[in-house]
Amino acid sequence: MGTWSITDARAWARERLTEAGIDSVDADVRELLEWACDASSQWDLPAELNEDQAEKLRSAVGERALRIPLQHVTGRMFFRGLTLAARPGVFVVRPETEVVAGAAIEAAREVMASGGGVVLTADLCTGSGAIAACIAKEVPGARVVAVEISETAAALARENCERLVPGRVEGIHADATDPLVLHDLNGQVDVVVSNPPYVPAGAVEDTETSQHEPTVALYGGGPDGLDIPIDVLVRSVALLRTGGVLVMEHDHEQGALLRAAALGAGFKKAETGQDLTGRDRYLRAVR
Repeated sequence: MGTWSITDARAWARERLTEAGIDSVDADVRELLEWACDASSQWDLPAELNEDQAEKLRSAVGERALRIPLQHVTGRMFFRGLTLAARPGVFVVRPETEVVAGAAIEAAREVMASGGGVVLTADLCTGSGAIAACIAKEVPGARVVAVEISETAAALARENCERLVPGRVEGIHADATDPLVLHDLNGQVDVVVSNPPYVPAGAVEDTETSQHEPTVALYGGGPDGLDIPIDVLVRSVALLRTGGVLVMEHDHEQGALLRAAALGAGFKKAETGQDLTGRDRYLRAVR
């Protein structure tokens, strides 16, 4: 079939994804071109695609046009400078969660700066292992334990962490809200971080998310979506040492309720942090 100029390939991909109603056409085309050509940036793309690259791009654009998540098409996702494996059945980590991970990393670094030695961190509802891997990468003195209830996600988390930060994260397939899970660490953990399911029932408006993301990673239970987040909060009270910090992601409308729940559960301080768009995004509570 011969070669295909990068200009023509880009134009074709843009047209196909635009016709399919994809919102993030330009970003998706950039990622699909880099993935198809095994390039690290747009500057590294070839002037012309060979037959293998062209076929790879056509197939990927066809899947994306069917509203299959971009990360499932390419099998990868990016988070705080790390490239993680992605696969169907595991929640695709969102950009706003980078701020949540950053808050947990800051809390862990504060413990180290105070002379705390090894920082014991628990990532509850770890999903793909993105937050756990970043903490291990960015806080060399951290010991990280990551818990995930989904067997598929737990396996991917172990895979991601072993590839990115070998030997640094202990992955556990279990219910993070179960009092028996990590019971041997009660009262010893410096930082708990969690991105639990928190979507209220029926609140997912994005059809791509509702069709392709696992429900176990989305819905928090109850009309306000807070059943699981509050269970995680209560479990964190037992895990954390005095002065330990909980950082937990939540919906932009759940901040006040979770601050009140934290103070009622035994935390001495609770505040809400914002994401890069200025929306309420996470709870930071001190034991």
